Amino acid sequence: MKIVVAISGASGANLGLKLLKAIPDSNEKHLVATDHAKIVLDKEENIVLHKNNEIWASIASGSFKVDVMFIVPCSMNTLAKISVGIADNLITRAASVMIKEQKKLILAPRELPFSPIALENMLKLSRLGVVISPPILGYYAKSNSLEDVENFIIGKWLDSANIENNLYERWK
Repeated sequence: MKIVVAISGASGANLGLKLLKAIPDSNEKHLVATDHAKIVLDKEENIVLHKNNEIWASIASGSFKVDVMFIVPCSMNTLAKISVGIADNLITRAASVMIKEQKKLILAPRELPFSPIALENMLKLSRLGVVISPPILGYYAKSNSLEDVENFIIGKWLDSANIENNLYERWK
């Protein structure tokens, strides 16, 4: 599978990186981060790093055939742009292509509480087939640490993309 992980906004950027690392290396992985994410990455094997201003990058073309795109975290600014079709950077352009191509797009909005405007944007996107999956913990997962909570959330995102994982204890 070709998988894109996009990191928008600075708060929660570590979840995007942990998600990227949890995706099996048998997949072709692409990473794009906004300037505001301020993420500095060493070159990692099996990851293509894109700059957010490079809207001509491969992941912005429907013919590149990306299978799944995650935006973790997804800022309210990015969410709003996607909901109205503004594609002014690589993240919003690639998301627009995912919607156009009817491919799996998973957004992890990070604001709390959600404003009525944000909820309307999420509803609109959900009706278009976008998966809205904020980083919310599941109490049944019996988490004992922050890492357990993060693994639960990342595992649920991977589940939404039909990517096998054993990151959390499932309901029995």
